[in-house]
Amino acid sequence: MRRLLLLANPSASGFTGALYRDVVSSLSETFDVDAEWPQGTDATREHASRAAESGYSVVVAMGGDGMVHHVANGVVGTAAALGIIPAGTTNVTSRIFGLPKRPKRAAAAIAELPSVPTRLARIESSTTEGTTVEYATFAVGVGFDADVVARAERRPHSKTWFGGAHYAESAISTLLSEWRGRPANLRVDIDGERVDGVAALTQVHHPYTYFGPVPLHITREPIDGLATVVAGDLEVHRSAEIFVRAILKRPLSDRLGARVYSCFEKLTIDADPVTPFQADGEHLGLLSHVEITPAIDAILVVRDPDACCASQGE
Repeated sequence: MRRLLLLANPSASGFTGALYRDVVSSLSETFDVDAEWPQGTDATREHASRAAESGYSVVVAMGGDGMVHHVANGVVGTAAALGIIPAGTTNVTSRIFGLPKRPKRAAAAIAELPSVPTRLARIESSTTEGTTVEYATFAVGVGFDADVVARAERRPHSKTWFGGAHYAESAISTLLSEWRGRPANLRVDIDGERVDGVAALTQVHHPYTYFGPVPLHITREPIDGLATVVAGDLEVHRSAEIFVRAILKRPLSDRLGARVYSCFEKLTIDADPVTPFQADGEHLGLLSHVEITPAIDAILVVRDPDACCASQGE
């Protein structure tokens, strides 16, 4: 019988003791299950990494997108597959990968779905803490997007109760109070083409969004790597039009102060002064320099093999 490690976050908005027991029971029908409730992000990654090194077939993250992010960073590049039990507020990653919304059904699906080689974004950054390497499962935000995440996380109860509406309110409040009219402080280089900006958002798989079922599209065309939009400024009227066009899958033109890049080999950003950044909704601090590259087939994920391909046309 294959071995599986379940790493659960009891603080996740959708977590209950009864649900946890049901998930363990379901998984135990197919796997030899061990379970842990790691204390903090470092412990989560350490448990995941040790499990991969010890021969576990699957390491499952039960929680929200942050839990998935840290477990993924623990198993990336190994033979262990990432499994997901969605128990958070938005559960973006599980939606992208076509997993059942209900945790008990997602647990049953782990026994049925294949382990699929899946793309990540590799993020090598210079921060106030030193040089770090991180992987993102669905998105990397530099500048404005990271501040929105930080603002949303400061009110966890609103996040739990209002979900996508809370993120929308956080985005509007952050734009109006702190980012409107801010001068560009990012020097962005994408495969040798340089542009200045105030914010950059990279999608690993799209469409995705924190705003419930409303998807955001950086590009309309199929991509095999990453897609990035760089905003030259965040004036309110242009920011609103960019958002609407992303929902409607309409092109983002230079007239809006937005430049779109896809299928690139390397994205480099230098920030002066330092600026916040996030990956998969996890605020990662302040950076002065970052390199983002596609990591093709970097991780095995237990998922619907057609889900990302259907959304991207790959």
